[in-house]
Amino acid sequence: MSRHETKGTFFLGAQKQTLLPFEPASRWVGWSMNSEPVKSRRDFLTHRSANVTDPPTVPVAGNTVRLATRAMACEFSVVMNPGSHSDVPVASDALEIVHNIETWLSIYRVDSELSQINRVAGEGPVPVRRELFELLRTSVRLHSLTDGAFDIAMGRQIQLWRSCRAENRLPTDSEVEAALAASGSQHLRLDADNQTVEFARAGLRLDPGAIGKGYALDEAVHWLTSSSKGPASCLLHGGHSSVVARGQHNGVDGWPVGIGNPLFTQKRLGTVLLKNQALSTSGSNIQFFRVGEKRYGHILDPRTARPVEGMLSVTVLADSAAVADAVSTAFFVLGVENARKYCDNLENVAVILIPFPTGKKVTPTVIGVPSSRIFWDEQQVVMAWFVPQDKNYPGRRKWTPWR
Repeated sequence: MSRHETKGTFFLGAQKQTLLPFEPASRWVGWSMNSEPVKSRRDFLTHRSANVTDPPTVPVAGNTVRLATRAMACEFSVVMNPGSHSDVPVASDALEIVHNIETWLSIYRVDSELSQINRVAGEGPVPVRRELFELLRTSVRLHSLTDGAFDIAMGRQIQLWRSCRAENRLPTDSEVEAALAASGSQHLRLDADNQTVEFARAGLRLDPGAIGKGYALDEAVHWLTSSSKGPASCLLHGGHSSVVARGQHNGVDGWPVGIGNPLFTQKRLGTVLLKNQALSTSGSNIQFFRVGEKRYGHILDPRTARPVEGMLSVTVLADSAAVADAVSTAFFVLGVENARKYCDNLENVAVILIPFPTGKKVTPTVIGVPSSRIFWDEQQVVMAWFVPQDKNYPGRRKWTPWR
């Protein structure tokens, strides 16, 4: 447990870029007021005749114990309710699983299994471990279900824009075309019988950046929940962008997770009460660069190899952190209208879509998240449009990730 840090209090929020401290909010939307006829002027002035439903109490974080480590170039934490000391060793083991996954999944380690695939899979089939094969198979499914808006095989595009950012320039059209030609999960050949991976297109490069942390969280949570000595309730996060919550916290039915304001990163737009689900938020308000007078975000559309415009942030709730990670990126690429359509293709996936506002307040579109689980700050939110998921959508397909 030497490389893990234990702390006594943890404040959490849910924005891709930052975790924000919990603070009681004075004004929240999401509540209703039903009035009756006013009997007198005095009643009107004192509100005696109005049947007013007070806004619901916003859930807040209580005392916690946090065990943290650094892996995959970010912080991973297990957050637990105060209680049994026996929870700590199990949480430490869960974080060791994250370190182990990094050894074979990181593209920044030349000796990792994924780096080996990137080097030689263009020459023929490469045998891989079961976990990596299942992750790649899930990624290919998500690529198909999102019309290519999520793509684990877009590493050449990411490389191109990263180098251009370092040189403070835009890529040329020919560079973009070359990166596009060397991208696409449709060029992955997965052989389930022999558990091998092969590239059908020369120059292909896998990059798990949009799904890797979520996958690591899923495996860590699986360890915790499978152990008889693990905590009954806990929250895990990776990189302050992906969160998994299990059980209850501070007397409420779930864990309160703040939705950060991408425009004012020290503020929260609201709070989601998360229970037995994963949550991931994608946004480009911190990772960006400027060329001339224009700002370019870090999230690329894999179908064009160019930065996405129009969305402020996307938060996805799902049963799997890997799915939430990948789909939040895909829906950021797709935009509000297309995300609404593709959301119905995915089982047990809900989304909060926030486009760039025309004024000072944002207007979220919420699909599949019960309004009773979200508490908005009316000083920052104009109106949250709750759109029920259409369970009878003709294109809806059910599928199950690796577990």
